[in-house]
Amino acid sequence: MASRQSQEFWRKSRKYPQFGAPGNEFNLAGLRQCMAARQEPADKNVTCIPAQVDGLPCEWVMAPGADPDLRLLYLHGGGFVSGSGANYLPLAADISAAARCAVLLPDYRLAPEHPFPAGLENCIRAFEWMLAHGPRGAAPSRATFIAGDSAGGGLTLSTLLALRDRRRPLPNGAIPMSAFTDLTLASESIQSQSETELYMHPSCLPEFVRLYMGAGDARDPLASPVFGDYTGIPPLLIQVGDYEVIRDDSTRVAAKARAAGVDVKLEVWPGQVHVFQIRGLPESREAVGHIADFIKSHTTH
Repeated sequence: MASRQSQEFWRKSRKYPQFGAPGNEFNLAGLRQCMAARQEPADKNVTCIPAQVDGLPCEWVMAPGADPDLRLLYLHGGGFVSGSGANYLPLAADISAAARCAVLLPDYRLAPEHPFPAGLENCIRAFEWMLAHGPRGAAPSRATFIAGDSAGGGLTLSTLLALRDRRRPLPNGAIPMSAFTDLTLASESIQSQSETELYMHPSCLPEFVRLYMGAGDARDPLASPVFGDYTGIPPLLIQVGDYEVIRDDSTRVAAKARAAGVDVKLEVWPGQVHVFQIRGLPESREAVGHIADFIKSHTTH
């Protein structure tokens, strides 16, 4: 059962139209403006440190007591066409505090100006840079992880597949949250959950795909990691809400990765919405705690 706070949050949020619903047109400029807004961490003792990776703007987030050599690359959501690290500072701070790790937020390139695979290449490069650079400068990492939500959850998995295929170092584990993993839009939940999803109407999804892929093939595993081969991929913690229109993008990846021998923990949270980890609910805090436990359990001491 979802908490009383989650149930009330859902009831109140239902008053507002879903993004891209009939009568609420796909507004890229408005979406970008909303998701570019800087959200400062609630804890004023959290340190935010600007960085650059080959000219790509990034920001380190360090809660008090965090280990600068235990590093998490966090890939923001936004449908591949919007979003910013600055918008995710509160969640990064929560994860940093819970897991005692340093979190790197890259502003990867966005479509349609930079279609697939431009943003993915930025994510790959940011991870490789993070192996040897921390918030205090050049220094080897003790352990590394990749996490992300929505489009960033898909990019988390795509980055793993690309690193594996290129025979590059892999992280200790990864945490895809509410991941957008099938750009062919074949998941059953896209239709079955359309009445419970708060944020995205199914009719908006083809436009995200069109803007991101251009003339590319949506079945490319690096664009739609649900079609990837997960052999040799490190452990995964997959979190998704059962009210999400793209819920089955996560459950299908979990099944495929398990079949390839990957250590997978799938959490389908009852009564939870898209990227519920940022909503300030009891389940949000509990999910961040699970992320911290996952990071700690896969860190070599």
